[in-house]
Order: sequence, then structure tokens, then C-alpha cells
Amino acid sequence: MKSNCQNPNSFYGKTRAVLVLWGIIPFLLIIYLLVCEKIRLIDAATLFFALAIFSVMVGLSLLRRSADKLVNLSSEPIQIQLPQEINDIAGNINSVYKKVNEVNRDIKEQTIQLMIYARDLSISYRKMKEEQELRYRLGRYVGEDLVEKLINSKDGMFLENERKDVTILFADIRSFSILAERMSAEDVVSMLNQFFSIMVDIIFRNNGILDKFVGDQLMAVFALIPSENTHAYDAVRTAVEMLDATEDLMRIRAKQDQETFMIGIGINTGSGIVGNVGSENRMDYTVIGDSVNVAARLEQMAGGGEIIIGEQTYRQTQGLFRMRKKGEIYVKNKTEPVICYEVLR
Repeated sequence: MKSNCQNPNSFYGKTRAVLVLWGIIPFLLIIYLLVCEKIRLIDAATLFFALAIFSVMVGLSLLRRSADKLVNLSSEPIQIQLPQEINDIAGNINSVYKKVNEVNRDIKEQTIQLMIYARDLSISYRKMKEEQELRYRLGRYVGEDLVEKLINSKDGMFLENERKDVTILFADIRSFSILAERMSAEDVVSMLNQFFSIMVDIIFRNNGILDKFVGDQLMAVFALIPSENTHAYDAVRTAVEMLDATEDLMRIRAKQDQETFMIGIGINTGSGIVGNVGSENRMDYTVIGDSVNVAARLEQMAGGGEIIIGEQTYRQTQGLFRMRKKGEIYVKNKTEPVICYEVLR
């Protein structure tokens, strides 16, 4: 807002007029008389003081009138006819009041926005904690790559109970009972932990899920994501890598004068019910069905260092691995024999 204090009718203007009358006009008049009228210096001095007194009286009169109006402000309401300075003050106060209201409104809007941000951050934090918990739980069964696929899957979580085609892998240490009799309990546990750590990493790396450990045996399941149909290949590749890794581990143990062993692996592809099985206090995510029983039977049939697969697994991986027909086996509750094949490395 532009100030009107420079107005001649304002208090400031009148004060400036007094100063002009008091200081400037007498000097100019004396200089004029000395130069043009040729009067004596003493006469000029007398005239100067007379004019100065006159200027002071006029100036005081003007100041007194303005002062009287200021005194009236203390006893009377503010009127529109007040000096310009008061109008300026009122205008400035109104301008400040308007700006304060605007700032207050902005602060309220920002406060609401901050509350919205805080709510969104709280929701995001809760979701992040839930996702971290989910990742932790899934990480105990599957690898990190598969966890990412499962979490980002648009088809929903794999924890839903459903019937689907899966590939089951069983791996078992051969002659484990005899081996365990020659070793201390601590050495047996240490050996199993060393072996299972390597095997589980291989399973995770090939998009598999660890179903369970049963003594010296492990069970893995492949085909959790419906859009991927490579579960038979993933399982066979896992088996080959498991045999290679076991041989490497046994060479290391032999150099350290530790007990060595071999493993047998059975793989079968077929329909199964995938879901959570158990009680309210204890649940397992597992596969139930005839395909699981056949895979377990093939694993029992495999010798040390062998991979035996079922007919469906063979059909889905034919041409990708070197294989030969192993023969036929009969499985409990199945009237027809199961044709099986050996994977050659």
C-alpha cells in the first residue's frame, strides 16, 4: 500500500512547511535585501530575527492545530477526517490483518496436507512392514528371486488352495543309517546342515520351493506361478546341479578325512492339490496327491548318484537332457505300472 505521508495536509507535510518557514525564507529575504536594496548589515540582522520570530509563530500555530487533532484521538472514535498518517496506519493495519488471515488460511491448508501426508506415510509404513514380514516368511521356503515374482504376481498369492500341475522332487542320502552309526550326533547334525544348505540354495536358484525335511530326505515343489510352465525342466536341472554339488562337497570332506556319501533323486510331474494343511496352531504349505507318492517311490528306486524321473517329466523335458528308459515300477493304489527314465549327466 502506498503511503500518503508526503501530502502537504499531513502532519509530516505541515512540519516540513514549518521548517521551511523557519530556516529558509528568512535567509533568502535577508540576502535579497542586502544585494538589491543596499541596507545595512545591522538592519538586516534586526529584520532577520523579526522574520524568524514570525516564522516560528506561524509554524507553532500549524503544529498546534495538528497536535490538537492528535489529542482528540484519545477521547473520540476514529473518524474518516483524521490526518493522513492515521489513515495510513489504519490502512497498514488492515493490510497486515488481511495478510495474517491469508497466512493463517495457508497454515491450515498446509496442516491438513501434512496430516494427509502423515496418514499416507503410516499406511505405506504398515504395508512395508507387512511386505517385509511376508518376504521373511517366504524366504524360509523359496529363494529371493521367486519371492519377488510371487509378490509382484498379478494372479494373486500362491498360498491359495488349488489343484494344479506340479513337479515334485525327493532327494535322500543313501545308507544314511549306517553312516550315522559311525558318527557322533554333533557330526551328523553338522553334516546334514552343511548338505541341506547347499541343496536348498540350488532349489531356490531354480524357482523351487522347499516343502519339508524328513530326516536325511528333502522334498521340493516346482510350479508355483501359473504363467510359467517350465517346472519339469527346473526340477531336472535342480537334480543335476544337486548331484554335481554333492560330488564337490564329498571331495572336500574326503580331503578333511570326513565321512562321505551319495544321494538318490526321484522326480515326478502330475496333478496335485497345493495348499495349507495342518491345524490352527501349525500349518504346512505342501502338495497332496498321487504325483507325490510316485515321486517318493522313484526316489526310493534311485541308487547313489542317480536321477529317476516319471513319464510326464520325461515328456516335458525330452530333448533337453540325455535320458534313457529305466523300466516300469508298480506304485501302491495304481493298477498300471509307471514308466520311469534315468537322467544321464
